[in-house]
Parts: sequence; C-alpha cells; structure tokens
Amino acid sequence: MPPDPARLLNGETDAVARRTLERERSRWVEAAWDELPGWGQDRALDWWPALLRGCERPMPGWQAFCTEALRLRPTDDGVITTWLMKRLQPYRVEAPDGEPTGLATGYFEPQLEARRQTGGDFRVPLLAPPQDLVPRKPYDTRQQIESTNRLNRLSLAWVQDPLDALVMQIQGSGRLRLTEADGSSRWVRLSFAAHNEQPYRSVGQWLVAQGELRPGEASWPLIKDWARRNPQRLKDALWANPRYVFFREEPLLDPTVGPKGGQGVPLTPGRSVAVDKGSVPYGTPVWLDTTEPLSTTPLRRLVMAQDTGAAITGPVRVDLFWGWGEQAEAQAGRMKQPLRMWVLWPRES
Repeated sequence: MPPDPARLLNGETDAVARRTLERERSRWVEAAWDELPGWGQDRALDWWPALLRGCERPMPGWQAFCTEALRLRPTDDGVITTWLMKRLQPYRVEAPDGEPTGLATGYFEPQLEARRQTGGDFRVPLLAPPQDLVPRKPYDTRQQIESTNRLNRLSLAWVQDPLDALVMQIQGSGRLRLTEADGSSRWVRLSFAAHNEQPYRSVGQWLVAQGELRPGEASWPLIKDWARRNPQRLKDALWANPRYVFFREEPLLDPTVGPKGGQGVPLTPGRSVAVDKGSVPYGTPVWLDTTEPLSTTPLRRLVMAQDTGAAITGPVRVDLFWGWGEQAEAQAGRMKQPLRMWVLWPRES
C-alpha cells in the first residue's frame, strides 16, 4: 500500500522491508521517504519542466507514469511532492560493496565567438566526423588529428583558444556566435556527433601528475590559469587526452532551450544530470544530497537522469547541468562535492 504522504512529511516514520535491487554497476536499497535529507523542502515546480521533457521520450516502465504526468497541471510544490510519494518508491543508490557516498561535479554549455573561415586569431577548428571514422575505429588520437591539417576541410567553425575547444568537446555541445564569410553573424549550436573511440584522459589529472597543480585543485578556472602561464606546454596537456570529439551543427532556434542529452531530450539547467547508465537509467527522477560548489551549503533537490559522459562513471556519481553563460561556467567549473543519491522508481502494482 502506498504511504500516507501527509504523515511522512510531518516527520512520522514508515517501516519498510528493505528490498534490494541489483543494477549493472550499483545496488539500490529500498528507503523510507523520511531518510531523504530535505525531502519536501525543494522547489518541485522548478523540477517539473525537466520531468515533462523526459516524458517526451519515456523509458521502459515509465509510460503510465508519464501519461499521467503530462495530464497534470500542478499549482504548487506540495501537490507534486504528494503525487510522487503515492506513485514512486525511493531507493538509496550504493556501490556493490555498500558504499553510499560518491561525487557530484558540474557541466555547462560553453558560449564562444567563432568564425566560419579561419583567419587572424581564429585558427582552432571544430570538426564534423570524417567519412572513414566508423571503419577505422579506434580512430587517430587527438595528437595525430591536431598535428596535421588533413581534417581541416571538415571544419564547421573556427575558435580562438584550443583550451576552449577542448572544454566544448568535454561538455558535449556549445553555443557559437558565428560570423559568416559575408560578415553577418548568428547563434548556432554544435552538438556531439561522434568521437574517435580513444580513451578519455583528464587534463586536470595530468597536471596533478606533473606536479603543476595540487590534488583537489584541478578545476577549470585553475587549468585555464595554468594554460595562460604556460603556453609552451599547452599542447602537451591537451594531447595527454587522446579522445577527440566531432560535432554537428544545429540552428539555435530558442536560446532558452538547452542542448539534448543522451536521453534525446533538452537538458534543463539545474535539474538535469548526467549519470552512469550502468547505475541509473535515463529518465529516472533522482534526489540529490550534496553541497553547493566550493561550499558546505546543502544542495538537496530533485533532478532527472537525462545524460551521460565519458568521465561520469561509478555507482554514486552525477554531473549536474548548470546551463550556459558565465555564471553556469563558474558553478560547473568549481563543483566537486560529496554526494549521496536516491532514485525514485515506480511502485509495483
């Protein structure tokens, strides 16, 4: 029988048998609602658009839930909270060995100046996939690609800073204010199209291994500061990551809509996360218990698992999408916080 949300939100406990579900790279342990730190205090209305986006492409097992969600017109946070508690069951996400803590980082959509043609300071290409990418996988490394001009004919746009290009590849998409050959400009989005099937290696971890940064300092602001001070070593740092990402160009018709994540729906700033699909499936509501970037201030909220990433591996692991613009970049670049998380899963009928 579903719990009484009013009773649980008033602080009364609800004894449950601890059911455990085994996932590919995690295990889920059934939890009571009052075990979710801060549950009932979130701005659930801010989360609702992310749920509706996810329900545009419901994952297996979520069709009935999404059909009902798309009919609802909630007017306050309490309505959503009560509705969720009647239909979903929380599970604490753990490692297979029972470890319940992990890591929360952040990502964003870069905004860059770009040119359609190379010239002046704009000499770093952002490439479309080569035709021989699939039959040759694993494809050339980043160093092999960037050491020649062989693929420059595939350039979609040119940017100024090779580190900005790397950041865009790691984030998976970016917004470009693109100046065309005739001098006109417009906003476009470059979205992830493919990669070279080479392993991903963190530039930050390479800098730590080289003694250039201390452990725990490998944030993007500090990496960029190191690059400004060490331009002669920048290629060594970039080439430490053999993975190379190729893009496709899309019109940016609505600047308020985020890029599409791995689930195939637009990401919602502050409410979409990238996860390890072996731990949490796409389209799953997740309750986060973490802290604000570079802070001990609690960050506890509902999010939707709607994306993945090369560095997002492990059972208790999320990458929070902060959006676009300078504030989003600052928040994402500084976020490396402890994490506990709960998935909300449909109750068995």
